[in-house]
Amino acid sequence: MRIIRNLLGTLILLIDWLTTPKGIKRTKEVQAAINEQTKAITLYQYRACPFCVKVRRSMKRLSLPIETRDAKRSETAKNELLNGGGILKVPCLRVVDDTGSENWMYDSKEIIGYLEQRFAEAV
Repeated sequence: MRIIRNLLGTLILLIDWLTTPKGIKRTKEVQAAINEQTKAITLYQYRACPFCVKVRRSMKRLSLPIETRDAKRSETAKNELLNGGGILKVPCLRVVDDTGSENWMYDSKEIIGYLEQRFAEAV
């Protein structure tokens, strides 16, 4: 089973690499403002998870430099996800608002919808 999982993971990553989307072109000022906003956002993910790949492709398409943390390979990231979000499930987007409160989103469709709603307009 592990061999099949590794093979599928490698295949998913290869297809993702071969078909990487292009990002949105913005003015330097608008992109700088977005870069500042994304400092408060973190994606907890597994590298070869198809739902995580889907979210990362959306981030690339929207030109969002969101920090990613691999909860499978990093014990620190795994503990942050468990302590903050409450469950070990990926993808998970952590958004810290201006008051410092955290919002944890676990569904890839919800995450992509949030990113598109918040950042797609800023072209």
